[in-house]
Amino acid sequence: MDFKQIQELIKIINKSNIGEISIVDKDFKIKIRQKEEHITQVVSSAPLREPTAVSAPAGGDTAQEKHKTGEQKPADHLITIKSPMIGTFYRRASPDKPILAEVGDDVTQGQVVCIIEAMKLFNEIESEVSGKIVKILAEDASPVEYDQPLFLVEPN
Repeated sequence: MDFKQIQELIKIINKSNIGEISIVDKDFKIKIRQKEEHITQVVSSAPLREPTAVSAPAGGDTAQEKHKTGEQKPADHLITIKSPMIGTFYRRASPDKPILAEVGDDVTQGQVVCIIEAMKLFNEIESEVSGKIVKILAEDASPVEYDQPLFLVEPN
C-alpha cells in the first residue's frame, strides 16, 4: 500500500462513521482509528470559527466595496486551493524549514504549498495550478476542514 492509498483511506474514514479499520497485507499492517476526542476537537473548533466567519462577511463587505471600485475583475479569475482533508494547516515542512509559500510567490502545478497533519500523518498539499499566490486564507498551525479554502492563486 503506497502513501496515496493511505491518504485516500484516511479521507474515506474521516468522511464516514467507521470507528476503526485494520488492514494486513503480507509484511504490511495498518490500523486507523477515529477517537471520540478527535471528533470532539473538530466539532469544538467550529464555534471558534463561527465568530471569524461572522466577522469575515463584515470585512468581506468592505472588501466587496473595494472591489466595486475597479478591482472586481481580477478577483473573478483567481483560483482557490482548498484543503483535501481535515487536519492542521502548516506553512512549513518543519519548524526549522523555510515557509513553503508566501504571498507574491510564483508556484507551479504540483509544487508543495503547505502541509496538513491528519492523524499524525503529514500530507504535502500541492498547487493545482501554476501562478502567483495572492492571498493565504488559513493561519499557520490552525485546524482546517475538508474543502476549506487555503490559498488564492492568480493563474499564469
